[in-house]
Amino acid sequence: MYTTLIILFISALFFMSGKVRSDLVAMCALVLLVLFGILTPEQALSGFSDKVVVMMIGLFVVGGAIFQTGLAKMMSSKILRLAGDSEVKLLILVMLVTAFIGAFVSNTGTVALMMPIVVSMAMSGNINSSRLLMPMAFASSMGGMMTLIGTPPNLVIDGELVKNGYDKLTFFSFTPVGLVCLAIGLLVLIPTSKFFLSKKGDSKQEGNRNGKSLTDLVREYQLSNNLYRVLVEENTLFIGKTLKEINLSQRYHISVLEIRRKPTSNNPFFKTGNQEVVNADTVIYEGDILYLRGNFESIEQMNAENHLNFLDTHHPEQRLPNELHFHDIGIAEVLIMPASKLVNTRISDSKLREHFGLNILGIQRKDNYILQNLKDEKMHAGDILLVQGTWEHIAKMDAERSQLVVLGQPLAEASKVTLTHKAPIAALIMVGMIVAMMFDFIPIAPVTAVLIASLLMVISGALRNIEAAYKTINWESIVLIAGMLPMALALEKTGVSALVSNALVGSLGDKSPYILLAGVYFTTSLMTMFISNTATAVLLAPIAIKTALSLGLQPHAFMFAVAVGASMCFASPFSTPPNALVMSAGRYTFMDYVKVGLPLQIIMGIIMVFVLPLLFSFQ
Repeated sequence: MYTTLIILFISALFFMSGKVRSDLVAMCALVLLVLFGILTPEQALSGFSDKVVVMMIGLFVVGGAIFQTGLAKMMSSKILRLAGDSEVKLLILVMLVTAFIGAFVSNTGTVALMMPIVVSMAMSGNINSSRLLMPMAFASSMGGMMTLIGTPPNLVIDGELVKNGYDKLTFFSFTPVGLVCLAIGLLVLIPTSKFFLSKKGDSKQEGNRNGKSLTDLVREYQLSNNLYRVLVEENTLFIGKTLKEINLSQRYHISVLEIRRKPTSNNPFFKTGNQEVVNADTVIYEGDILYLRGNFESIEQMNAENHLNFLDTHHPEQRLPNELHFHDIGIAEVLIMPASKLVNTRISDSKLREHFGLNILGIQRKDNYILQNLKDEKMHAGDILLVQGTWEHIAKMDAERSQLVVLGQPLAEASKVTLTHKAPIAALIMVGMIVAMMFDFIPIAPVTAVLIASLLMVISGALRNIEAAYKTINWESIVLIAGMLPMALALEKTGVSALVSNALVGSLGDKSPYILLAGVYFTTSLMTMFISNTATAVLLAPIAIKTALSLGLQPHAFMFAVAVGASMCFASPFSTPPNALVMSAGRYTFMDYVKVGLPLQIIMGIIMVFVLPLLFSFQ
């Protein structure tokens, strides 16, 4: 027992100091529990198979897809419009929306869904995201108090009441309590978040980014100049021919930058279209949209001779400045090294297309840009080539550092490109997941619904690939929660939990009902800082109801004190999964939770001691 308490105390000191990563502290504590024989290896590793941890992993993937498809930005822009220029209004709206969702969906799921939306909102509104993320996490727990299914402790006290012969609580029995919690949260968090959660150094993020953005490259190489779209129709002479056969560059001095294929699905909801990288063997099909670069007269001549039509442009001044997309196809700058075999080689003989699947769109030579008639241009050492191809092909060029060096961070830029054409699919998957989690008559467990949704996000293309899905997962949060969950088992196994709960609650049994209620509430609140809220509720609910009945009091106020005390724990990042989920994204330290969460936790407890008897009489 004492060994467990010492390990817990030392871990808490390291968490508070913030000098050692929280996930490393959690793992060290876990190893010590095994070494001292308090837990078996199987028990110590049980946290990594816990459904909460598995759900968190899946929800990170779902949240990443919501961000990647631009769905987060769409939703955040609507909230931003409602908030206007007021950060206070924005904070209130974020908390209200999160609490509403949290009333019907698990608070872990709510935070994972809202986090990309809030981060996107903060970026769009030039607001510090740390001001919003912690209040959002707290609001998800407050929302969970509004319904029977909102959080596990609610179900625990309902089961305990039924076991002792009382009527089952209704779905909205918790709503008045939840509304009071939310009101207290808003009043406390508006000033405390502004005072304690204004992180410095956020403005440096953009300035420290290396390389040019995709927009910078489009502007610098004038890719939007002389850019036109033509449609391949039924009588077009190009149908069935390859680009090599039609030889547009030789006949008309026109470059084909990209081809958009007809969508393969007949369902209008899934009509997303396909981007195709062009090469000599690319075949033209009816319905293709060709993105061409060249002067208007040449393209007009080509159209007339081959029965193509401008898609939506009929005059030389009507170009398409915003039509280049980078969903699957990207662009990057490549520096030619002095030892490269490409020096003094013509563009047409470079074989970059054959070796890497890349097209050359332009050359920067010192201060000059060569953008036309590239085919016969010889490359020099020090030239910078603007190349186009799939992001995977661009990444392969990193292996050729002795001859070619990819400038900037094209893959980092690729990760910022939102797959907006996949947003409807991501929205449908997200709604399906929420519905499955909300309604009991759907025979799918919440963790299963999350795993299905995360897989569908990858399979549907809402995330570029499985590697992108892995990158969305915040492993520090996962390891922190998985490492701390067995601590609850250690406290129960060594008798610490039972000793503390019996001693504190039992010693107040002969006092005023209000003092007893405060004892139940704050004992629950204190224990939840070290073990899960569900485990705390399971331990204290039977003790609280027996104590109330032994004094001839109605137990409802005491049972709700257990539920609220277990759910409204804000002073620690690992007391609830939502708190841990936002820790890295908001760059919070353990002391941030103490500064903001502890006052809120204490104030809420004091108010609840007086509010609960008004809602649920002692007699």
